[in-house]
Amino acid sequence: MAVIDPLIDSLFDGRYLITRKLGSGGMANVYLAADQELGRRVAIKILDDRHASDDQFVERFRREAQNAAGLSHPNIVSIYDRGEAEGTYYIAMEHIEGRTLKELLVSRGPSPLGIAIDYTRQILSALRFAHRNGIVHRDIKPHNVIVDGEGRVKVMDFGIARAGASQMTEAGSIIGTAQYLSPEQARGAPVDQTSDLYSTGIVLYELLTGTVPFTGETPVEIAMKHLQQTPAPPSSHRPEVPRDLDYVVLRALAKDSAERYHSAEDMDSDLERIARGIGVSAETAEAATTVLSRTETRDTATTLRPASAPPATTYTPGRYYEYDEPPRRRAVWPWLLAVLLVAGALVGGWFAYQELQSQLSETKPVAVPDVDGVAERLAVREIQDAGLEELVVREASADVKVGLVIEQDPQPGERIERGNFVTIRVSTGKPKTRVPNVVGQRRDDAVGELVDAELEVRVFEVNSLEDVGIVLAQSPKAGTELVEGSTVRINVSKGPKPVAVPNVVGSPYESAESAILGVGFAVDREDVDDSSEPAGIVVGQVPAAGTQHPKGSVVTLQVSTGPATSQVPDVTSQTEADARGQLEASGFEVQVVEEIVEDESLDGRVLSQNPEGGTELEQGSTVVIVVGRFEAPPEQP
Repeated sequence: MAVIDPLIDSLFDGRYLITRKLGSGGMANVYLAADQELGRRVAIKILDDRHASDDQFVERFRREAQNAAGLSHPNIVSIYDRGEAEGTYYIAMEHIEGRTLKELLVSRGPSPLGIAIDYTRQILSALRFAHRNGIVHRDIKPHNVIVDGEGRVKVMDFGIARAGASQMTEAGSIIGTAQYLSPEQARGAPVDQTSDLYSTGIVLYELLTGTVPFTGETPVEIAMKHLQQTPAPPSSHRPEVPRDLDYVVLRALAKDSAERYHSAEDMDSDLERIARGIGVSAETAEAATTVLSRTETRDTATTLRPASAPPATTYTPGRYYEYDEPPRRRAVWPWLLAVLLVAGALVGGWFAYQELQSQLSETKPVAVPDVDGVAERLAVREIQDAGLEELVVREASADVKVGLVIEQDPQPGERIERGNFVTIRVSTGKPKTRVPNVVGQRRDDAVGELVDAELEVRVFEVNSLEDVGIVLAQSPKAGTELVEGSTVRINVSKGPKPVAVPNVVGSPYESAESAILGVGFAVDREDVDDSSEPAGIVVGQVPAAGTQHPKGSVVTLQVSTGPATSQVPDVTSQTEADARGQLEASGFEVQVVEEIVEDESLDGRVLSQNPEGGTELEQGSTVVIVVGRFEAPPEQP
């Protein structure tokens, strides 16, 4: 009974709709998924559940995402997203329709020489960019190189990559595949970029010969050969390999890293020279010869061909990925084959002679075939069948599919002499554009720049401490090449997340201020007259309690200065009426207390007051005045 993967047809992390499983590795499973937010297909690498709690695996997984996410290059698989979901970790990356270089080697065998050079140069282009950014891959092998149907090479799996030179051992074990290890990796010593070039040399060796230079029963046995044995030149396995390619491989595989290529640029330069039919540099030839001279036993398997080898030939990438024929086997009866070849050559020569005579006698112009809208391969065949030569020019087209002829010159039906060129313009697909860097720009400026680059924009507003309207992030990242009209997502700050204003009315100002500052607001004090509350008590706040506002906003606290006061006037010796009028005019209540006096001149006069004149007193308070009332003393008998 088949086991159904529970992740198939599920929405992972609320964003990725998983459609099928692409493969499994030592620590993770890879699925094809549809990104529901950005509407694109991605490969999503999910750490296996059994490793999700292992710190070492989690760190390696995290490092892969971190290293590759910082590398935007046409020959490096792009990282779109990373995260943690459903109890494990994942990486969302660019999905490539293609096969690994190892799969091609297993199914196709050794590649054509031009293909070997082309693929290796693309790997070196990726390494050059990574090395310039301080990243050493440390695990270059055909399994980590993917090739699409158009021959584009992309390097992936930066899981054991490190920044700069670093130690190669983890938990006492050698990391990486033994057949592709550099000598310093085999020793567990620190590595640098020359270690990647050694591994690239082995990949080139395998492309040329179909095998690796060192094999063995155990990883330890293979590692010892990396340390001690000199590899046989590729030409010992495949005689058609030119001497200069032997030189490149042997210099890359020098045991001493100082004798190898110093950079990916140096190695690429030699391969570029070979592709153009120019010999390698003198330094490379000398280094390769030095490598072989250290071999104690020199036989045909470890000796370069003499310098009098045939001149160099130019090499152009041919077809390898789409080649479906099985490798040819050697004939069982070589002598019979030789006889047949001779006979075939004689017969073929006769027919070739007749054909040549026919072509020489034919002088009439030929009609240009109609190849508009035809696939490039068929168009080239029709042009050649008509006795003409093709000149292919590639250009982008929004209307014509990839690989089809957009237009031709001369036009169909026009008659021209045999051997003349017919120019065909072949579509490379929809026009592409590079994503500009808009992080840190204001929203309107960023949208304008993306629109100018012929891209669609989706804006997502998120809370942030950055100023409102500032672009915080973008996806895809800057430098990514997209088809015009593709959508770019930008996250724009909408300011800090709002919080509720606490209620501090009725609290002493010091306590209220502390409460407001504690939730992230600023405080402004406003003193107000309020006869209902003592001085220092908060009697109002703006904004009101419970309303939501961003952190950093100002909350104004209205603080009571206490009831209003007035100075009590001195009304002693005044008449009761005058005293009452003066006190009430000052805002006080009046209470009259009479006191009997025997002096008639004091009748109706204020004898005393409480509080005394000049005292500061709250308005509305009561002032007591003592008023004299004359009564004659009783007569003496």
